[in-house]
Amino acid sequence: MAALAVPVAAALMASAPAAAVDLAKGRQTLPDLVLGGDNGDDYAVSQKDFELESGKAYQLDIISKGGKEYKFFAPEFFRNIWINQIVINHLEIHGPGAPHHLEWDDEGAIRLEFVVIRPGSFKWWIDGLESKGMTGAIVAK
Repeated sequence: MAALAVPVAAALMASAPAAAVDLAKGRQTLPDLVLGGDNGDDYAVSQKDFELESGKAYQLDIISKGGKEYKFFAPEFFRNIWINQIVINHLEIHGPGAPHHLEWDDEGAIRLEFVVIRPGSFKWWIDGLESKGMTGAIVAK
């Protein structure tokens, strides 16, 4: 009887659909990362550090107040997330792979929708403005 039970159980498991979860759904909206301040402080940063959880989906709006040209670099972070889409003015960018960096020449927002794949501590910075305090960390547990 036991010899018959194993093949039957294996056949049932093979025919049953796997429980799939869409990790991109149910995103948590993070506080905006605002580059530049309203008071003319071009080097202000609204939040330097973010704490995330691997396996979860997030939405992050990075907003330039337009005081300077801002080049947002976070190469290790980009390599350790799956990007669902990048949204600029309600236009969506989809595709495999990580961006090299994000850049603003004027005021505006870029939205990242992503799932954290691996835990770690990832630095971000505004290229050339690190000494002005435009750096931070994204920690994924």
